[in-house]
This record gives sequence, C-alpha cells and structure tokens, in this order.
Amino acid sequence: MTDTTCDLRVLAIDDELFQLKLLTRQLGNLGVSSVATRQQAGQALDLLRADPTGFDLICCDLQMPGMDGVEFIRHLGGVGYSGGLVLISGEDCRVVQTAERLARAHVIQVLGALQKPVAPDQLAQVLAAARSLPAPMAAARLERYPVEEIRRALVNQELVNYYQPKVDLHTGAVVGVETLVRWFHPVDGLVYPDQFIGVVEENGLIDNLTRAVLTGLRGALQQAREWQDAGHPLQVAVNVSMDNLTDHAFPGFVAEEVQRAGIPPSRLTLEVTESRLMTDPVVTLDILTRLRLKRVGLSIDDFGTGHSSLTQLRDVPFDELKIDRGFVHDAGSRESLGAIVRASLEMARQLGMKTVAEGVENIDDWRFLRASGCDLAQGYFIGRPMPADDIPAWIDAWELRRGELLA
Repeated sequence: MTDTTCDLRVLAIDDELFQLKLLTRQLGNLGVSSVATRQQAGQALDLLRADPTGFDLICCDLQMPGMDGVEFIRHLGGVGYSGGLVLISGEDCRVVQTAERLARAHVIQVLGALQKPVAPDQLAQVLAAARSLPAPMAAARLERYPVEEIRRALVNQELVNYYQPKVDLHTGAVVGVETLVRWFHPVDGLVYPDQFIGVVEENGLIDNLTRAVLTGLRGALQQAREWQDAGHPLQVAVNVSMDNLTDHAFPGFVAEEVQRAGIPPSRLTLEVTESRLMTDPVVTLDILTRLRLKRVGLSIDDFGTGHSSLTQLRDVPFDELKIDRGFVHDAGSRESLGAIVRASLEMARQLGMKTVAEGVENIDDWRFLRASGCDLAQGYFIGRPMPADDIPAWIDAWELRRGELLA
C-alpha cells in the first residue's frame, strides 16, 4: 500500500468511549474514514479471527478491563494479522516501551507507542508509516522446515548471501558489509534465517552452513575479492555460532580460505552470535584467540542480549562491539535506551574496541549515534540487505546522500 491517497482500514480498541470517539475524529481529520471501534479486546480478536487481512492498522490501549493490551498482543501474534500496530496508553513510558518490545517479539509490525492524549503530528507519522506497509496478507508458512529439506538445500546450493552495508558515522564512507544468508526455497520463495537456523544448529549442520556462507558458490570471501578487484576493498562480516567454535581445525580452515581468496585476513570479521551457551568454554576461547592471532577480526554481536555480556568482553579478545538494534532505534528519544547505548560506547572506548550500531532506522538514530561517538552504523536507513551484484550501484547512490547526512 504505497499510495498515500489510499484510505487505511483502522481498528481502534479502547474501553473508554470518549477516547474512541476522540481518536476516530483525529483519524478523520487526517484523512482516514474507515475506522472500526471496539471497547473490548476480545471483541476485536473475534473480528481479526474472522478476517486477519481486514485491517491495515490497529490502535490499541494497554489498560483495559478483562483482556488487557498485553494479553491482546499475545493473541494477536497467533491470528495471522500482518498489518501495523500502534500502542496508545497513559501508562508509564517504560511500561509502554516494554509492551512494544513484546509485540515485536511476536513478530508484529509496531509503528509507534504513543502517550495519551495522542498528539496529531505523532498520529500523522504513524499513518504515514502504515501507508508505506504492504497490504496485509494471509499468514506465511511459519512451521519449522524439516532437517532433510535443509540438507537438500545445502547440497543444491539454494542458500545465497545477501549483504547489508556498514558506513563510517564520522566520514560517511562505506567501509564494509554484513553477510546475511537467505534460502531460495523452490516452493516458498525467499526464506529468512529465523525459519531455519534453529533446525541447522540443533542437527549439527552449522559447520556446513558457515562453510557455504564463507566459501560456497559466490561465498563471502570470493565476493570480497571481487569487490576488492573492482576498487571497493570492503570489510566483510560473517556470523558464526558458538557451535562453530568447537573444532580446533576451524582457525586453520578460515586462514587457508582467506589466503585462497586473496584478501588480507584483517578484511574478514567473524560476528560471534551467542544464541546458544558455550558447550566447552576452554575450546571456544582457544579457537577465538587463535583466530585473532591470525589477524581475523572478532565482533561480539547483539551486545546486551542473550548470552552476550561483560563476561565475554573480559574473557574473549574481541576487537569490535556491536550494539543490538533493540537498544539503537529511538535511543535519541528514549532516555533508558540512550543511557544504555552511551554506556556501551564509553565502555568500548575504554577497552579500545571499535563500535557498530545496528538497527539505524531514521535520521534521528543517525544523528544520535554521530553525536554519541559511535564508529560504524548499519540499518534500513542506510541500506537494506541486498544481493552482491547490487552493492556497487548502492555505493554510487550512497555517495549522493553522504554529503547531506554529514551536514
């Protein structure tokens, strides 16, 4: 739904009739005439169960009798709704922010969390975001793929690399990319890693996957060499799981493949994602230390989430700290997020580590990070993940934006 003249179908939920009437009037003043209202979250769920694609946007209060807004969010994740959600509440802002994170965890597209009374300009921004979303569709395939299907995908080279750019916040220069694997499924089309990585890890296939990403057909290392030859010496980051770090031969394998590709080892960064605990800390530390001795970069990914913590900073020779998107987006306007980001940046500086912020979604995120002294940034505001062949044209387009963003 990219046409801004197209009317939105909005569902408003609030137990206070006055607030519903006020919101309906505000929406009407902003050009929205199709507004359904419900005073009970259960009634709203009945509407959505009957037709999950019937609304483009839901505006929901959090504090309601019977089924409250948090419970509604939990059920909303299971009815197949794929439109946008805006939370509206008079509760403490941190309560609202927590509810927003909960909704995102249920894979719901949260477009805003607004305080009552709703300011018209904030509501207008939400509507603009809702109008840019694709029209709601029936729920996509959500079940886990069987391991046999994933084994076949590895053999048939159905897994391909996409690349998301990273830029220097101080100069605006393009310095690297993060490698993000995608699966071109013969029936389901493009499948994202959250639908198959868990199965890969649980069935001992993570080494196969990592090797495919690094060295498979048009793998990350070969691609880095092609960009280098074309005049774009980009740093290439590849995610590795803790399950990759149990084989003493892994550092030697990486070093040999880097040499074969013809790029400096320092051009490769391994982003360590701790979705699972270390099974053998001694072996893992051995492998990570040897990778650093071979001049391969190590980044602690998603810092502040999962198992990524101060203990890892103390024990592992990381040279880069990557701040999770859950802390980065809106850090300039949310005091708690801003405090966490600034503290992480200062700690990294004290430890002599480079810093990367992921999840930069708008100009406000960009400006906050620049002012806070972060080194590198990535996110949709800069560039979405894209096929390797699209990177050179994206770099040209970025150069046209670069000057105005540094002004």
